[in-house]
Amino acid sequence: MNRRRDDLLVLAATVFCVILWFGTDIYAQGGGPCVEDIAKFCRDVQPGGGRMALCLKEHEKELSETCKQHIAELRRRWKEANQACHDDVLKFCKDVQPGGGRIVRCLKEHESELSPECKERLAQPRRRK
Repeated sequence: MNRRRDDLLVLAATVFCVILWFGTDIYAQGGGPCVEDIAKFCRDVQPGGGRMALCLKEHEKELSETCKQHIAELRRRWKEANQACHDDVLKFCKDVQPGGGRIVRCLKEHESELSPECKERLAQPRRRK
């Protein structure tokens, strides 16, 4: 049971970490592949706390192909980051509460100790499309 709880914590932490690290451009005000979809479906949604992502998820079938492709790319990158950093989050950050960039900060504090895969993933710049 403890292992399952740890896995769920790591999953949640990694999701927050990756959204912070890679996903912020999904909500870009001045452009970005989902800006029109956000204006159309989520204009009354207050950004933050995953509300915008939830709104887009609720309208997933109605989104433009460009936005769908962008979200698919973010999911792919999330999966890669999750695989690359899972053990490092468990090892160095298991007691860190997810949210507010705390997992990213924890991983950065342990950067010299991270696995090569996780270190490489964190070193990759966020790409804007």
